[in-house]
Amino acid sequence: MVLQLTFACWDYDRTKAIEDGRVRARGIELIYLNLRVEETFFRQLRFQEFDISELSLSSYVMTLNEENPRFIALPVFPSRFFRHQSMYINLDANIKKPQDLKGKKIGIPEYQMTAAVWQRGIMEEEFGVPIESVEFFTGAIEPSNTERHSKIPHTLPPGVKVIEIKKGQNLSQMLADGEIDAIFSATKPSSMHTSIKVGYLFPNFKEVEANYYQRFGIFPIMHVVALKRSVYDANPWIAKELTQAFVKSMELAYEPLEERAALRYMLPWLESHVEETKKLMGGSTRWWKDGFEENKHVLDKFLDYHFRQGLSKRRFQPQELFAPSTLETFVV
Repeated sequence: MVLQLTFACWDYDRTKAIEDGRVRARGIELIYLNLRVEETFFRQLRFQEFDISELSLSSYVMTLNEENPRFIALPVFPSRFFRHQSMYINLDANIKKPQDLKGKKIGIPEYQMTAAVWQRGIMEEEFGVPIESVEFFTGAIEPSNTERHSKIPHTLPPGVKVIEIKKGQNLSQMLADGEIDAIFSATKPSSMHTSIKVGYLFPNFKEVEANYYQRFGIFPIMHVVALKRSVYDANPWIAKELTQAFVKSMELAYEPLEERAALRYMLPWLESHVEETKKLMGGSTRWWKDGFEENKHVLDKFLDYHFRQGLSKRRFQPQELFAPSTLETFVV
């Protein structure tokens, strides 16, 4: 008998083979719900609507604080992103270098969001800007009739200042108007295109991010695939089967990047971009990798930041995040 499960995930090349049926997990029929990440996170974290979904890594780790955690993850990471390029500043705020952020006002959509955890951690560890040395403003990036609040309630560590912006305000316009000095986010504020006063904290972000990877081997993880724990508890075998399916789907995603007969993507210099990426990321032909061992050091760094920023009740270890069967395999 085939087990039918719902899976909410965005439209990624690395999961496309699962969505279109080229890859199937044994014994499982997945109903793939192609949703934007914001909708998936909101519906899953608030209402647990899906059997499986991608989740914000930070939000997922926060659910482990619960007495009876609602989810259990697979070592599958559908979203990764270097986040130096997602730090924006008001060009009149006298911010010439990252250290100048001390004492400034920084907008973040949610304190607990994964991108901001990485960004705050990097600012403190790499540039000496402690989270207690700035003032954070949370709320919607763009104009909205609905106020944005944290998807998961949480407390703040001593000395950290977080202020919710007022109804009708949005961080993008506040940055352009000089009401805040910077934005740390996942999405680009529209004022980057509409205001001459808004720019990047790191104008040479590609060079900075490549250097960061070369020094630490970290390609920051943003999202993880997680199962509802009730579904997993009733069917523990699905964790391994699903993980293996994601591995196959990832491998198929690399093929179009190497195609030369005709371009599969609308990038005229695709081959050059791929070769440059390989070079900047250690020469590997597989620079985006799922799996536990390959990503243990990335997860360990994130969990350290998460705990130090007051979002984890204790310092979790990477292996605690995942279904045990996904961390081991059999040997003949």
